[in-house]
Amino acid sequence: MLLWPFRIVVAVILLIDEFARPLYRPMLDWIATWRMMARFTAAVASLPRLTILILFAVPFAIAEPLKLFALVLIARGRIIIGIALLVLAYLMTFLLVERIYHAGRQKLLTYPWFEWAMRQIGQVRNALLKFKAESVTRLRAWLRIPG
Repeated sequence: MLLWPFRIVVAVILLIDEFARPLYRPMLDWIATWRMMARFTAAVASLPRLTILILFAVPFAIAEPLKLFALVLIARGRIIIGIALLVLAYLMTFLLVERIYHAGRQKLLTYPWFEWAMRQIGQVRNALLKFKAESVTRLRAWLRIPG
């Protein structure tokens, strides 16, 4: 019973992400083709795994709390600055954290705890995507939208 509000919030976030992905994914793919980004990726991949872990952890540790802080600002009526901060945090995640992760993924997964954590995250992600797909199917049926 207490999980319904949580499920609704998760479903809404996933739906928003699903609708926004076609807007930002092409831009990120385009940025990934830049020569500067290719050099950055190659440089990260050549580093020792501990250095890659630190490079990955620092912007991640900044961006994720920043997203929550942005939501608090939005909830308190500071909508413009909250949205700007949220966009900045997502850009940091997409442009920096994601690039570092992809460049150093193989080395990062040599840490057993990291590999375990990524497997757990994958399972949660798959469960949420399944929940989202089921929710969209139910919503379409409820709204009588052909699927």
